[in-house]
Amino acid sequence: MNLSAPKLPKGICKYIAVLAPCLILMLTSVNGLAKQTNSLPGQNDYKFDKTISRPVLENYLDRSVTMQSLLVGKGNFDDNLRMIKNIGAKFIGRAVCQWGEEANIPANLQQEKELAAKVHASDPDIILQACIFEIVTKQVEQLPIPDWAFKALNMPAQKRNFSYDAMLYADGKFKNQWGAGSVPDVSRPETKLFFYYLAKSYIDIGIEGIHFGQVELMNKNDQNLDNYAQILTLIREYANKYARRHMILCDSHVPSGGFVRNGKLLMDFHAFPLRIKEIPEKPEEAMLAVGHTDALYLRSKGGITPSGWTCEHLPYLVEFDNYGVSKRPGQANAGDIPFWVWGYDEISWFAHQSKQYRTQWLHYAYDWVKQTDVNGHLEMPGGRQTTSPLDKKRWYYANNPGTAVPHGHGDEDTIRDIWAKGR
Repeated sequence: MNLSAPKLPKGICKYIAVLAPCLILMLTSVNGLAKQTNSLPGQNDYKFDKTISRPVLENYLDRSVTMQSLLVGKGNFDDNLRMIKNIGAKFIGRAVCQWGEEANIPANLQQEKELAAKVHASDPDIILQACIFEIVTKQVEQLPIPDWAFKALNMPAQKRNFSYDAMLYADGKFKNQWGAGSVPDVSRPETKLFFYYLAKSYIDIGIEGIHFGQVELMNKNDQNLDNYAQILTLIREYANKYARRHMILCDSHVPSGGFVRNGKLLMDFHAFPLRIKEIPEKPEEAMLAVGHTDALYLRSKGGITPSGWTCEHLPYLVEFDNYGVSKRPGQANAGDIPFWVWGYDEISWFAHQSKQYRTQWLHYAYDWVKQTDVNGHLEMPGGRQTTSPLDKKRWYYANNPGTAVPHGHGDEDTIRDIWAKGR
């Protein structure tokens, strides 16, 4: 038997010689394309450094949950961490929620650093968010200003504490807006010193996200956004060198749709309350709607992001807001502000509902936001302050009830199931 290879006609050999390099080039290109496709951020990609791509950012926003004061030890920390792992959360909103009480900041930072390390030991991909709110109180005068804060703002160092009065609007606007607290004016150097002090301190304990609250209350003397751009740039420059992944994700509530300066977005993503709308003919029931009060749906502004990519509409979170309770809890059209939901703020209304309705409503809200605006993401309720005089509850916990969290509302499995379905 002759096992030698058959001889090919000379013409065929000639064509093979010509086509072989082309075939090799095509195969190389296909292989390279496959590698490129596989390298694109997937649904489980949470990697970033110095900048963050839109797909990775949206992966985080898709796994966001409010855990107010998690790092201050609100609730049972161990059970909260268990719940975070159970539901698969990656972005922990309001983990540091310092509303006034500035005298407690140094002691709080020590505990926050320890608990942040425990969270990151459990899952190093998790982003923990702190807040720099639209409030300052007299207690701020108990805090000495570090030399590094003066240096960052090119101000001569002084041995003194922060000045409460030097942060306020000179014309008295928003003074005592929050009872014992006032709205700071971001155009004032003292406010920028304080914001930088807070941001650097948070970055140093492992924080990778900062929520700047109601920024439009603080920029009445900063209509061109020069002062916000200055302080955010300084904060980002520090994060670029010293943050865990060399960046800080900044967001804020933006009723106007967002801060854009010279075509550049000042925030990495936007945030806003859900703006839940009562259904008058169905007691205690509610819905979401485009255009209800100042809801952000379909209104998030676009531009060039701090990470360098361009968008027509910046991705945003919508959250269950807390702002108190009316004089008519449980009643429709409770008056005085248009945001009451059956007389409650959003999270208090939600916590007041039956478990069956909460489950139904979370599924509804998640689907509605995704179908209504591709840029929107529902931030799930994990833990948040409530005001509910009828049942006397002061906190909402999504945790499954048990010895550790006896007052848990038992919504964590619903959140986990919604996220699993959403993939």
